[in-house]
Amino acid sequence: MSKIIVITGVSRGLGLAMVEQFIQQKHTAIGCARSPVGEKLSQKFCSPHQFTAVDVSNDREVKNCANQILSQYAPPDLLINNAGLINQLAPLWEISAEECDRVIDVNIKGVTNVIRHFVPAMVAKNNGVIVNFSSGWGRSTSPQVAPYCASKWAIEGLTRSLAQELPSKMAAVPLNPGIIHTDMLKICFGEAAADYSSIQNWVKKAVPFLLQLSAKDNGVALTVPS
Repeated sequence: MSKIIVITGVSRGLGLAMVEQFIQQKHTAIGCARSPVGEKLSQKFCSPHQFTAVDVSNDREVKNCANQILSQYAPPDLLINNAGLINQLAPLWEISAEECDRVIDVNIKGVTNVIRHFVPAMVAKNNGVIVNFSSGWGRSTSPQVAPYCASKWAIEGLTRSLAQELPSKMAAVPLNPGIIHTDMLKICFGEAAADYSSIQNWVKKAVPFLLQLSAKDNGVALTVPS
């Protein structure tokens, strides 16, 4: 059965790979990113798929985007908060206020904005799964990534709290995607990032895993199988 999937952060990396895989499996993908990806992806993937430029940290932009999408489509069956930033490696006291703000604004406020404007329609229908991308660093810590760790620990708590507020047929899941060879991982691991799973291998496991999530998974901290 075809699903309507809304996903943030689709311009590259995991987000783009998931979009391609969802569409390949005959689902409707609706995506956004800060960069102007809409025209490029819309040319590649025509209707019913839709893509637009939205800064998830901007509540007004998210509200306008959600209103436009919900006027054209049914509420999403799967809402994936994938957009995220990581700080440049440094001790916490050396990371600027501006950089900390960017990480917190996208990784926490961005997720909250998307939930605020999409989830009421899902609740009214008592249907759908919300997946908030967390991290191994949302359940453990390492030096020099304190703002990122803080943001992902916040996602764990935010999602589990949200899970307690949802009606019986819905679910909210904090999801650790695993360690994947992405641009973000290169910031942390340098050349050693290439030793980890490729995005292409990851997405073949992640998309089926995401599609089988249901109300029974509500509030459970999950990890994409390696």
